[in-house]
Amino acid sequence: MLFNSIEFAFFLPIVFLIYWAIGYAHINGNTKLRLQNAFVLIASYVFYGWWDWRFLLLIAFTSFCSWGSGLLIGKSVSSVQSVDGHKKAKFWMIANIVLNLGILFTFKYYNFFIEEFCQLFPSLEGRSGGVISLILPVGISFYTFQALSYSIDVYRQKIEPTKDIIAFFAFIAFFPQLVAGPIERATNLLPQFLQNRKFSYDQATDGMRQILWGLFKKIVVADNCATYVDQVWATYDTQTGSTLLLAAILFTFQIYGDFSGYSDIAIGTAKLFGIKLMRNFNNPYFSRDIAEFWRRWHISLTTWFRDYVYIPLGGSRPEIPANIQNPDRYKKLIIIRNTFVIFLLSGFWHGANWTFIAWGAYHALLFLPLILLGKNRKYTNQVGSYLDASGSERLRLLPTWRESLQILCTFLLVVFGWIIFRAPHMPTLFHYLEGMCDASIFTIPWLMNKGFYLPLFSAILIMLSIEWLSRNNEHALQNIECHKILNNTFVRVVLYALSLFLILAFRGGTVEFIYFQF
Repeated sequence: MLFNSIEFAFFLPIVFLIYWAIGYAHINGNTKLRLQNAFVLIASYVFYGWWDWRFLLLIAFTSFCSWGSGLLIGKSVSSVQSVDGHKKAKFWMIANIVLNLGILFTFKYYNFFIEEFCQLFPSLEGRSGGVISLILPVGISFYTFQALSYSIDVYRQKIEPTKDIIAFFAFIAFFPQLVAGPIERATNLLPQFLQNRKFSYDQATDGMRQILWGLFKKIVVADNCATYVDQVWATYDTQTGSTLLLAAILFTFQIYGDFSGYSDIAIGTAKLFGIKLMRNFNNPYFSRDIAEFWRRWHISLTTWFRDYVYIPLGGSRPEIPANIQNPDRYKKLIIIRNTFVIFLLSGFWHGANWTFIAWGAYHALLFLPLILLGKNRKYTNQVGSYLDASGSERLRLLPTWRESLQILCTFLLVVFGWIIFRAPHMPTLFHYLEGMCDASIFTIPWLMNKGFYLPLFSAILIMLSIEWLSRNNEHALQNIECHKILNNTFVRVVLYALSLFLILAFRGGTVEFIYFQF
């Protein structure tokens, strides 16, 4: 079921009303909590099974194995405070990791490796009987990583294993973030299913604003960018360099509007049910270098790789053996290795395609100089901020010239990366880049319909302007009543109505979210 579908427009209010009817029923508190969690689980399985009910068997199996492994890990650690106890706990953690990654590998990467193996050995051509026809389950990369984090955190004793199987299944399958994130940690989301929740009018209205903004980014911005981008990529070999560049820029806004729009809708929907999800985007296109971009883009995935891969490998402060003659050189080599590992894994996480791996390697190369020079944490404040006489942080209306140049340079580097990401395979990528570097890049790009561009570019400008002015908030429409112009109820209602009108006016068909394929 898609967030931008008619089905979801009926599904959400029905689930909302039943959920809070249970929450305010005159029954025992613990019974009420269990019923709410059970209803969330049922609703989530209906939501997920809308595509293909067979996928439910897989997510239920993943949930059960991860829940059981958590109990076994917890029992091994607590029952015997010894080396043997920790060895058993480690065994169960690794067993769950291998099982879940094995399922993910089979559905997502098995055919890729078989086909690549056959290409490496031409004598096997025509004998690719090992290739199997599998449908990739929607959201498998997201809920698999969520399940893995639970086992690892139980092993690290960051969270107690839960015996409540219904709450755990609801944690894995919670429908707002099930299909495309954010990838939640058990330490944040699971405890919320283990405690009673009360309806908050302020939280719910804030959630509705965030849903509205997410739909605007998805339907008004992303889906209309896709109309141009898809046509250009379908005929890239006949297009001018300027057209290819314009398509690359529009895809940059398409993937942001699409993915961050999904995250806004997911987070806003969760607020309607008294659940707080982590922030997944923080205005990444206002970044001043590539390190800041990665702190602001797909935050739940980048922090997942940081906490569960990068830091365990040694991170930026690896242990240096006593017998190493050149510690500084050794440290730099380990940092380089760790940086490439997480970026290559991040690329490969997106799919079984060399272009995703190339995209990860490209960003690793951009990131590497910053981390080696110790400048990867240079920009941790908001762009356009300054300290007033009292030492408080304030925001300028506009960035400085230096910040503007930094944002532009970072944006262009990201645009180039998205070309790699968007290409279906490597030969197409090289041909696209070759065409873009042609002298025709200085010509006027192909315009398929002149009346199409003014509304599209206006929508992009509106999105960027509102997010710039609200960059200190968790989402663009948060605390909107605090703005001088918008502190009038009538003005805000007009704004909401206008946003809804644009969403309905621009809505063509029900277009899937890009990250559903991952």
